[in-house]
Amino acid sequence: MFRAAVRLSVSGVRSLTRTQPRCQAVLASRCYSHGKQETDEEFDARWITYFNKPDIDAWELRKGMNTLIGYDLVPEPKILEAALRACRRLNDLASAIRILEAVKDKAGPHKDIYPYVIQELRPTLDELGISTPEELGIDKA
Repeated sequence: MFRAAVRLSVSGVRSLTRTQPRCQAVLASRCYSHGKQETDEEFDARWITYFNKPDIDAWELRKGMNTLIGYDLVPEPKILEAALRACRRLNDLASAIRILEAVKDKAGPHKDIYPYVIQELRPTLDELGISTPEELGIDKA
């Protein structure tokens, strides 16, 4: 008798739990960007403004270049020109050469990008007295 009562109570509890709606977890959805998309011109202007700051210091220069090189792109020559001018204001030739090396590295297997960048930067390099890694002979490693 006791066994029958337990069976009925267990099956009754099961039927009650089955008929009640189960609590379902809300599926997580990712909302990547609700903000305004930055255009290429705005991106370039932001970085040019960053490197043209008159009070930029060596740490800010390196931080900016590390962030810029971290993006999946090769920076435009006008951004690099602003960065090289910041190097000149700081009297930091080593950083200027590192910038050119980083651009060559970012160009990767696309052999036509780096010569184009150097061609576009040539007047600035000559004006600032900055030699390329190839001119210094340090590109062979």
